[in-house]
Amino acid sequence: MDIYLPVAEMTVSLEVIVTLGASVGFLSTLFGVGGGFLATPFLIFLGVPASFAVGTQAVQLISTSLAATIHQARKGQVDFKMGSAMLCGSLVGTLCGILIFRLLQYTGHIDVTINILYILLLGSVGGLMAFESVKSVLHRRVTVEAARSKFWSHVTNGLPYVVYFPKSGLSMSLMAPIFIGFLGGLMVSIMGIGGGFVMVPAMIYILGMPGNLVNGTSMFQILITTTLSAFLHILSNNTVDLLLAFLLMLGSLLGAQIGVKVTKYVKGAWARLSLALLLLSVCGMLWQSLFIEPKEHFKIEVAR
Repeated sequence: MDIYLPVAEMTVSLEVIVTLGASVGFLSTLFGVGGGFLATPFLIFLGVPASFAVGTQAVQLISTSLAATIHQARKGQVDFKMGSAMLCGSLVGTLCGILIFRLLQYTGHIDVTINILYILLLGSVGGLMAFESVKSVLHRRVTVEAARSKFWSHVTNGLPYVVYFPKSGLSMSLMAPIFIGFLGGLMVSIMGIGGGFVMVPAMIYILGMPGNLVNGTSMFQILITTTLSAFLHILSNNTVDLLLAFLLMLGSLLGAQIGVKVTKYVKGAWARLSLALLLLSVCGMLWQSLFIEPKEHFKIEVAR
């Protein structure tokens, strides 16, 4: 069954979009990461312009981050003071990202830029994750975590405006969480991803936050940031198709239920290795579509 997307001005298959949402929801639940960095490239593969894929995905992130924030807050695993400090940076980063997005859209370079950013991001994250996972599978203990934590704690302690965060039990400069939040805001507004799979390691290794507070605090910050980003995309760029976002959210809810049941069978290094291979595969597909010349430059279809 084909449906027409009024804002994106194109026709897509209802079954394919719902299946895509279910797949992203399944993978997000299975691997414990946000689905934005998977959904946006898949939408591009289906022919949705990159600008609409980014704007629409920002709307979908609101529902997932809201549910996760409520769940983590009930368990007492959200450091709202740390999250508020990160918000100071992420809101500014979101505004800057929207301006950059609008400029690239005006110059006609937005689609190419988004594709290149995803190639760099997925390739680097997937490569590092694969390297770490192979070491774990081969039972070679990775010992760089403590050194990284010690190094970054020395850097953050040398910055001004030191504040105590009682929930996390940390004293550090406000500049550290603000900078991390700024990067997260840029990622949400330009690439349509929450940035959790980048921000969470930064919160652990750079800020030194306890592991049980990282996910909830990250989701709290992402919730506010994606809400602002989606609103600005609708208001200034007109790159949000609410019908497409609704179908993706419907599919992701179904896929998440399946992912919860499968999670207990896929754990540890093998799960991270599987995710790394998936990221590298998507990176390769994006690279091929962007840099390899197609055999046929034009395609003729007979209207039905």
